[in-house]
Amino acid sequence: MDAKNELLRYKKIIDRHLAGHFARGVKEAKKINPLAVQAVKNVRDLTLSGGKRARAAFMYWGYKAAGGREEEKIIEASMSIELTNIFLLIHDDIIDRDDFRHGVKTIHKRYEDLARRYYKKTDPIHFGDSMALVVGDMAAAAGNEIIFNSRFAPELILKALSKLQDIVSVTVGGEMMDVTLEAKRKATEKEVLKVHENKTAKYTIEGPLHLGALLAGAKGKILDDLSAYAVPVGIAFQIQDDILGVFGNEKKLGKPVCSDLRKGVQTLLVVKALERGNRSQRAWLQNKMGDPDATAGDIEEFKKIIIDTGSLEYSEELARKFVAKGLDALERADIKNKTAKEFLAGIAEYIVNREV
Repeated sequence: MDAKNELLRYKKIIDRHLAGHFARGVKEAKKINPLAVQAVKNVRDLTLSGGKRARAAFMYWGYKAAGGREEEKIIEASMSIELTNIFLLIHDDIIDRDDFRHGVKTIHKRYEDLARRYYKKTDPIHFGDSMALVVGDMAAAAGNEIIFNSRFAPELILKALSKLQDIVSVTVGGEMMDVTLEAKRKATEKEVLKVHENKTAKYTIEGPLHLGALLAGAKGKILDDLSAYAVPVGIAFQIQDDILGVFGNEKKLGKPVCSDLRKGVQTLLVVKALERGNRSQRAWLQNKMGDPDATAGDIEEFKKIIIDTGSLEYSEELARKFVAKGLDALERADIKNKTAKEFLAGIAEYIVNREV
């Protein structure tokens, strides 16, 4: 199976369902007030502006892997993880002070611009952040509601809702650790990989796989098998994501490259460069990490140091090792559906070779 094409196929399906969900949401919001209508539309615009819908696809294939057969039910339910994702991204964009995501303005930036135009007496940044927090909470509630109203048996819905809360809790813990490491301007490889495990692997791959499997009635060994695959593959995904964040194509990514340099984010690339660099390379990194005014020349120097210290090569090789570990676990896994196994194998390979 071509996993990339399968992602594209599922994205088209789930985007149609999401568009319908938002259309109904706008109708319901009209019963509240115009602000609620605009909030739903803002979430709709951000959600449908981009994204691979990988989490929804993992939820779908987790269901299939556990033997689930009710296609339409799981497609509808898989919208839940995308709304949960948007809730976390809206809040994450406030933390990261990002103005754009998927090439469109972030929610807090939209409301900040609104305040600058119409509410001259208020602090526009505070207004933007406040409104975005509330809109993010609204998206979180919508994610829960989709599972709550799904057409599965009540006992399976309860298990899935409990799992969704667990996913958010673990992700929040990873985010807190990430923010702290950025503030410290110092991290170890072990700490960075732990953030990747909690903030990415369990949230992007393991959690959605478990959600789908639980809705298929899974318990015990298959959940453990999916975790053994998902965690190392998820860590590899984030390592590759950080590599693309430095060396990727800005247009394809839909966000600026090397933003981690300006924010001082402690990625594996930075940690290994500091560990392996000579005195002048370490001094340059310590001086420039977190500089919001880093120039195009600084970015080129940063890339050169990452390459020259062997940090890039190390990170690429470690990502490949994690994928190999995940594939080995998948080979031994008790997967009920052959096609699901093929997708999980294919997506693991795609993760370390992707360009976006």
